[in-house]
Amino acid sequence: MTLGCNHALGRSIQVTAGDRELFTYVYNADDPQYESPRPYFHPIRTLTGDLISVYRPWDHLWHKGLAWSLPHFGQDNFWGGPTYAKEDGYQPRDNNGSQDHDRVEALDVSDDEVRFAHHLAWHTQGGKHVVDELRTITTRLTDDGWVLRYETAMTNVSGEDVPIGSPTTAGRPNAGYGGLFWRGPRCFTNGTILSPQGSGRDELMGQRAPWMGFTARQDETDTASTIIVADDTGNVRHPPQWFVRSENFAAVCPAPWFSEELPVPAGSTLALKYAVLVADGLSDDDRANALADQARKALG
Repeated sequence: MTLGCNHALGRSIQVTAGDRELFTYVYNADDPQYESPRPYFHPIRTLTGDLISVYRPWDHLWHKGLAWSLPHFGQDNFWGGPTYAKEDGYQPRDNNGSQDHDRVEALDVSDDEVRFAHHLAWHTQGGKHVVDELRTITTRLTDDGWVLRYETAMTNVSGEDVPIGSPTTAGRPNAGYGGLFWRGPRCFTNGTILSPQGSGRDELMGQRAPWMGFTARQDETDTASTIIVADDTGNVRHPPQWFVRSENFAAVCPAPWFSEELPVPAGSTLALKYAVLVADGLSDDDRANALADQARKALG
């Protein structure tokens, strides 16, 4: 099986394995301002074609498959929807910024790898340019599925020091989301969260780990799927705390600013790297650890 790529110029890339879609990466999003327009991966599929992502679910319209989303970048929201404050909870605050595609840096396609890099300029809702970002995504097949390596280098060009935080750092307990956020399809609700400490459910929220994941059954097809997200050892605050959910909806998000703000000085660059592995089938603890090894190998 070989990899391929279809490029909708100025809009998106679709990465394929044989004649099947693995994912579409919409790099030039046109979502409403309230949803903080930003690039996203959707649909995301296993090698056999099972869907493992959701787009604009009714309860959180700003959730978009897999996306780099920051709800508290200083006073600005690059996550979408309302912003949390301790004094009045979640409220619309006219602070929904956008991650705007600027130019493609590279698109390299071979039988065993697809690499796409592009430059983005982040703007506040008021139009201020605050971040220059170089984002690189690399796709490869693995022994048990396929893996996406996600790399970001964000340079603070706002002229001010900016703290990156979460609703938890703003005062809401156990809501430390923000970063590379994946949300699964409805049928994954009440599925199993995977971690090095062992599988579980929402009690794993906020745990520190080098990787976490999710496994669940699909509707209609009588099949199952697994996703693993691995944090690079060179990332700040590795191993991070994780925002994970199962009981209300499926979600996995490594969040180095889960419970403590991360200051980004003016002019500095924050570089982070992750691996996202997608496989068919349910995973017990032993298989999850084996898949995590494959994901971490992709980071090397």
